[in-house]
Amino acid sequence: MSAPKLHKILFDAVVKNCDDIFNQSRYADKVIEYCLKSHRQWGSRDRAFVASHTYDLVRWKRLLQYVTFTTDRTDKAALWLMLGALRIWRNQPMADWPEWKNLNAHSVLRRINESEQIPAIMHSIPDWLQQLGETELHTKWNTEMKALNQSAPLCIRVNTLKTTKSKLKALLHENENECVEVADAPDALILKKRTNLFSSPLFAQGYFEVQDVASQLVAPFMQVMPGMRVIDACAGAGGKTLHIASLMQNKGKIIALDSEAWKLEELSKRARRAGVDCIETRSLSDAKTIKRLAHTADRLLLDVPCSGLGVLRRNPDAKWKMTPEFIARIRETQLSILTEYSGMLKPGGKLVYATCSVLPSEDEDQVRAFLNQNPEYILEAEHRTWPSDDRDGFYMARLWKKENLNKPVDS
Repeated sequence: MSAPKLHKILFDAVVKNCDDIFNQSRYADKVIEYCLKSHRQWGSRDRAFVASHTYDLVRWKRLLQYVTFTTDRTDKAALWLMLGALRIWRNQPMADWPEWKNLNAHSVLRRINESEQIPAIMHSIPDWLQQLGETELHTKWNTEMKALNQSAPLCIRVNTLKTTKSKLKALLHENENECVEVADAPDALILKKRTNLFSSPLFAQGYFEVQDVASQLVAPFMQVMPGMRVIDACAGAGGKTLHIASLMQNKGKIIALDSEAWKLEELSKRARRAGVDCIETRSLSDAKTIKRLAHTADRLLLDVPCSGLGVLRRNPDAKWKMTPEFIARIRETQLSILTEYSGMLKPGGKLVYATCSVLPSEDEDQVRAFLNQNPEYILEAEHRTWPSDDRDGFYMARLWKKENLNKPVDS
């Protein structure tokens, strides 16, 4: 059987995408989205090829630079060599193109083997990040980094305000989208193969949202009930906000706060599609918003800004953009938000602190620092998810605010 024909236009697109990501500081998901929208004539296989090769080259940048002797280079000639090395590593067909004339397959495979002795290169991450991970997670870091370098499955959350999991599963099956259920996430379905669900009429009708399993565990962890007053203080575009609304059966009040207006606009659009009308969005333009909401929330979600190390499977370009200084600043921001925003919680209410990080310094350490300074709070529960369990790396802690500081708490 002859080797499949390789279409150079697709490889050109991958190189162009990576040039935009590395040299123009654009986000990988936005670059790929723009590329695919600009080439609507491509079939599903071509689109999948470009997306997967782009993400893989971004994910394995440092390793591929090492094996092609292009360390610190991201010019187009280097990107072509890295792309060729990726194909060799994966034992995929090559073409006799001038961009690959100086690529030696034996050398590539030898250097791949050598990299196994250098963890930062083997994991394809900066040296400082390897050192940080080992310091905080010890030997578990290597296990988690190996998992974080795998591509993530496509997971959706059933919108129970409009349909049921069994009905949606059947509808997806009719469209040849097979999926499996998740034991500890009642509203989750994982697609067996990646597909563009955003073009599905089922998505347009608000039957589901794309959301990882780990992210879907946060809203139930809050123990919300219909009729409650809930504040989502770092709502963003509202994935968790919408899940909270469905668990509350669209009854009660959810106040979604964020400092970026465009995210709140996106949340409002998603809420309309989902059939949710219990959400009120408010801009966090100044501290007055927090003061006005003092002691008003039955439940408070602080899904704080973080390093995002737990979601590198989905955002591999993040590891090339972050710095040690960024990590240090984000820790300060997290504790500041936890300290300042917690004032919105009623006595007797519950606060959930959450991140998509795997670092204790962003998670357990922050919660304990807050508890040491705020004795009116009690840690009820905390939970972690790990990439090595084939889900995003998340941390969540649920804190109860005492109703009466003089009242003893049962052990």
